[in-house]
Amino acid sequence: MSEQPKKTTDSTDELSFAELFEMEENNKVINVGDVAIGTVIGIIDDFFLVDVGDKAESYIPKSEFRQEDVDAIQVGDTFEVLVERRKDEGGLLLSREKAIAIKVWEKIATIQEADCTIEGKVESRVKGGMSVDIGVPAFLPFSQIDLRPVKDLDALIGQSFSFKILKFNKKRNNVVISRRAILEEQRSKLREQMRDKLQEGQIIRGAVTNITDYGLFIDMGGMDGLCHITDLSWGRVSHPAKLYKVGQEMEVKVLKYDRDHDRVSLGVKQLRPDPWESVVERYPIGQKAHGRIVSITDYGVFVELEEGVEGLIHVSEMTWSKKPRHPSKMVAVGDEVDVMVLNIESETKRISLGMKQLLPNPWDQVIENYPVGSVIEGKIKNITDFGVFIGIEDGIDGLIHVSDLSWTERIKHPSEKYAKGETIQAVVLKIDKENERFSLGVKQLTPDPWQAAYNNYPAGTVVKGEITNVTDFGIFVKLEEGIEGLVHVSEISKDKVKTPVGLYQIGDILEAIVINVSAKDRKIGLSIKTLDEEGMPESPVVNDGPATFGDLLKAAASGNQNSEG
Repeated sequence: MSEQPKKTTDSTDELSFAELFEMEENNKVINVGDVAIGTVIGIIDDFFLVDVGDKAESYIPKSEFRQEDVDAIQVGDTFEVLVERRKDEGGLLLSREKAIAIKVWEKIATIQEADCTIEGKVESRVKGGMSVDIGVPAFLPFSQIDLRPVKDLDALIGQSFSFKILKFNKKRNNVVISRRAILEEQRSKLREQMRDKLQEGQIIRGAVTNITDYGLFIDMGGMDGLCHITDLSWGRVSHPAKLYKVGQEMEVKVLKYDRDHDRVSLGVKQLRPDPWESVVERYPIGQKAHGRIVSITDYGVFVELEEGVEGLIHVSEMTWSKKPRHPSKMVAVGDEVDVMVLNIESETKRISLGMKQLLPNPWDQVIENYPVGSVIEGKIKNITDFGVFIGIEDGIDGLIHVSDLSWTERIKHPSEKYAKGETIQAVVLKIDKENERFSLGVKQLTPDPWQAAYNNYPAGTVVKGEITNVTDFGIFVKLEEGIEGLVHVSEISKDKVKTPVGLYQIGDILEAIVINVSAKDRKIGLSIKTLDEEGMPESPVVNDGPATFGDLLKAAASGNQNSEG
């Protein structure tokens, strides 16, 4: 850093060579290595013509001066120069830069010894730190720039600061400086002042110095305090960096001060009342509220009703549909929604919210729109082993149980008869609004053939049909499509038959008499034995009681005991 040249006269007129030659100071003899006062006697192209009183003028390149000095220097101005050597052809070799450097090194030594500071301007970034102009280039390590790491080093370039001199070596032209040492001294003084006045419960203003996952470090003026993430807000904070920035000033409350270890716990939310203390009054159960979605999970979404107050909309409370989609398919973070307050637990700070409660319940209109007995048409949405689901309207599906698919067919799996996406008709059988169940039937579209069978095959009727199955307990005979009768093993012959297997073949035509019929249980009991013994009965008796296999077996066992007796 060069010194501003000093003017010895206000006159800008050039001095003649003769006048300068006659001046007494020009007659002094200058020694090599001396720092002398030079006077500008001329400006020629890129040089200043300087006289130091040695009966000779010397040229100093303008490049040894700062540009702002070059523009300001005029004839008659004086400044210090170093006499480097005498030229063989006469005259002196002068240096402005080296003269300044000598003075600077003297200043550096004096400042370090007195533990004072020196001003400098940050020039550029270098390996391991910054280059600073303090009259000579000085090295400022990264660790000595500030109390904490500086993120934007380029922003320091061109700025001037005060520095402490850590060490220097004139021979190697090496100077190491520190700005941090000054800041630490200032901070130490502030810390002592802070220790005397800091109290728990005190509200102070500070600046954010560091942000971590678990909270903020805040400079209170000489001392740092930690504001934990749980003390930033009464509500949920995913990361402190989303709310604050390094350097941001803010008010905080001193929660705890450990004087022995200089540890300070700070809080931001404590500056405001806990919103949960009066949340019941502000959000009555059953009332409508407005909020913003702040988080989405598999089981629902969290809605911020106000700062510090969040509620959960469970996925089951988002739509009336029994098969709701993932919450992310219905809403997005940042969406504003209307909700209904369902429940509040102030102690655990939980609010249950609902969205579907603000929408019409489709089940309220189902009974009116689809009365029992009416015929509807819809597409098959799903097929299971126990039935077929039909889409009725948005959020409502109807179930056709496998037992209601056909009056007569034995269907092992509904997929044997129907395909997903197929449009079919069905009859509304039952609507359970409370449990949200809609029961449908396909077989009910046609009359029950067993009702006709009850009338067509009264007890005493002689029938003829094809054997469809032979089992140990009896013979199944097809009377018509979908209608079968059973000849129990006890009704085959008056002689005791253990099993009909081997005596009768599937496909054989068999003649028997109806001994009982039940439309309710869908059973027709047949007998070969009775037909053989009695022929056509004169007064057939119709029995509408149960005729299950179990009943027939019991009856057969009873008959055998009576015959043996």
